[in-house]
Amino acid sequence: MWTRFPLLAVLAFAACTSAPPRQPDNICRIFEEKPSWYRAAAATQREWGLPIPVGMAFVHRESSYVADAKPPRGRLLWVIPWRRPSSAYGYAQATDEAWSDYRKATSRWMVDRDDFSDAFDFIGWYNHRSARKLRLSKQDAYHLYLAYYEGISGFASGRWRKDARVKGYASKVARRAQRYSDQFGTCEKKFSKGFWGWFS
Repeated sequence: MWTRFPLLAVLAFAACTSAPPRQPDNICRIFEEKPSWYRAAAATQREWGLPIPVGMAFVHRESSYVADAKPPRGRLLWVIPWRRPSSAYGYAQATDEAWSDYRKATSRWMVDRDDFSDAFDFIGWYNHRSARKLRLSKQDAYHLYLAYYEGISGFASGRWRKDARVKGYASKVARRAQRYSDQFGTCEKKFSKGFWGWFS
């Protein structure tokens, strides 16, 4: 009888973990499935000025909406699983160091990288800082992502200019942000009206 409890605990934990959205390529379908994500994204937009489609494009790129995403392990001698290349974790793939900076800067201590609301707020905070220090527009998903990936000092050094791989990542984020923006224009009013918007 007692042997069942560990299994029940695992199942209960799994049930609490938010699964990725079923239609990740459509921001309206994402928010219909997960209205709490819309509320979190809207709160971040109010706090940090980051457009919702831009932030969502970042999450898609970084984790594909997987709450506990981590970089894949390297391989020792091409076979043996080895260390991960960084401490990046969660929806935003925030590293230990960046997450610590975020907590100190915002005085938000009870936050988790595998919580969508917390991770999205981190993305808003980080991009607000990048936009201010690098004089970037918060609509400019391409350059904001370069600063997110390279770090503010790495972006300022310009080393990304010769890195086709990194520029390719940024281009994908920019294209998705534009696609999400176009889609969001068709459903934003419904979500901004809250509960009653679903009946209009």
